[in-house]
Amino acid sequence: MSTAAVILAAGKGTRMNSELPKVAHEAAGKPLVKHVLDAARGAGCDKLIVVVGYGGDFVKGLLLDEPGVEFAVQTEQKGTGHAVMMAEPNLKGHDGPVLVLYGDMPLVTASSLKTLLDARESADAACVVGSAVTEENHGLGRVIRDDAGNFLRIVEEKDATDAERAVTEINTGCYAFAGPALLSSLAELSPNNAQGEYYLTDCPAILKDRGETVAAETALTIEEALGVNTPDQLAQVEAVIASRS
Repeated sequence: MSTAAVILAAGKGTRMNSELPKVAHEAAGKPLVKHVLDAARGAGCDKLIVVVGYGGDFVKGLLLDEPGVEFAVQTEQKGTGHAVMMAEPNLKGHDGPVLVLYGDMPLVTASSLKTLLDARESADAACVVGSAVTEENHGLGRVIRDDAGNFLRIVEEKDATDAERAVTEINTGCYAFAGPALLSSLAELSPNNAQGEYYLTDCPAILKDRGETVAAETALTIEEALGVNTPDQLAQVEAVIASRS
């Protein structure tokens, strides 16, 4: 069965202090988004959809030599859920699993993504949230479980209780969905929040409320979950890549 990856690469990256689209910045001589594409391919993804937005033509040009890459366009920045919605035409008729990844997470590895896909398959889950464990959890969404260890929800720090803020399992933003479950949950998203955006983090809750199997798997290290939003974070990423080689 075909496995797809939707890679979110539409952001400007304002804090990078550059006119370059964020995912076009290079780490170890390669654009950030290409590192993510390599990991997705290594995990077995044979359908690769890159959602572009700011500087979209530039990003497309960077990926001309990447086989099998399709593009979707997010013309307005209305949240992560909205970005994935833009890939719906590309996913039409796709019944296999779908990874949703961020194009600015160049440290994610193929083996971790494969673990995420395998966890979804073994549980026959509608969605598996990729999590990581860290004491440095400030500002990050927490994965909340019940007393038996089952996934309950993702809570953003600003919405968390004191007890929830103490949780060290965080949402990395990587997900493995059953393709039809992803599309049906996107259809139920609404922008009923302070930002007026469509949040991808609402999709697991929608599926769980529907009675479908949703789980969280600590498939990634906190290092892999590092997104590049600033020049300092880019330098951190370069140092990690150098240490791996």
